[in-house]
Amino acid sequence: MHSCPRQWVKWISLAEYWYNTTFQSALGLTPFQALYGHPPRQLGSTDPAEVVPDLTDWLKDRALLTSLIQQQLVRAQHKMKFQADTKRSEREFQVEDSVYLKLQPYIQSSVASRAHQKLTFRYYGPFTILQRIGAVAYKLDLPDHIKIHLVVHVSQLKKHIPAQTPVHSDLSSLATDPEHVLLPVHVLQRALVAHGGRTAKRVLIQWGSDSVSFNTWEDEYNLRRQYLQAPAWGQAGFQERGMSQLGKEGYDRTGVSEMHGTTP
Repeated sequence: MHSCPRQWVKWISLAEYWYNTTFQSALGLTPFQALYGHPPRQLGSTDPAEVVPDLTDWLKDRALLTSLIQQQLVRAQHKMKFQADTKRSEREFQVEDSVYLKLQPYIQSSVASRAHQKLTFRYYGPFTILQRIGAVAYKLDLPDHIKIHLVVHVSQLKKHIPAQTPVHSDLSSLATDPEHVLLPVHVLQRALVAHGGRTAKRVLIQWGSDSVSFNTWEDEYNLRRQYLQAPAWGQAGFQERGMSQLGKEGYDRTGVSEMHGTTP
C-alpha cells in the first residue's frame, strides 16, 4: 500500500484476511479460529463434501476452544510479567520517610527551571511521605509551586539516606574506636577484572585480625599505596622494593607463594 497508495482500497481486504489467518503466540491459534471455531477456507476453494456439524457438538467445541484460548492468554501474561519483573525491585516506604522523586523532562520545568532539558536531574527532593495509598502509591508533601499530582507510584521514588547515617554499625563503631584500626590482614582471593579498556588486579581482603572481621574486594594497586606496611603484603617485600616495582613483580611473587601455602 505504501508503494501504491491509490490501490489500498482494493488490497485492504487481503491485508485483513492475512492478519486474521496469521498465527498468534498469545492465542495459540489464529484470530479467525478464535472467533469462528474452525480454520478459514482457502480463497476460491470450497469442499462440497463438508458436512454441517450438529449444534450441540459445535457448542462443545466452542467451549473447549474458549478454555484453550484463556489458558494461552494467561500463559502469555505470566511470560510478560516474568520478563518485566526481572528489571523491578521491591520498594516499601513508611510515613514520614524522606524520598527522592523521579520526574520526566517535560514535567521538571515546574520543579526546577533549566535552559537545557538534557542536563536536568533525574531525581528531585527529598520530599516527605504523608500517606500510603494502596500497595504501590504514596502521597508526598510537595511544594505549592510544583504542578504535578501529589500521589505517585512507588517506582518513581528512591529512599533518601542522610549523609550522617552510618552504612554499617559495626564498621562505624570500629572507626571511632582508637584501639581498633582496620588494616588489610590477609589476601583471601585474587582476580583480574576488565575495567575501562584495561585489566585491573582485584583482591579479596580480610580487614582486622580480631573476631570482628570484614571481607571486601579492593583494587590492589591503590590499596598497596594506601597501606604500605599492611600485614597482608608481608614486610620483606616492602623493605626491598619500591611501590613501582611491586606493582609488577611483587604481585606475581606474593600470588605464587600464597597459592602454594607459603609466606612471601
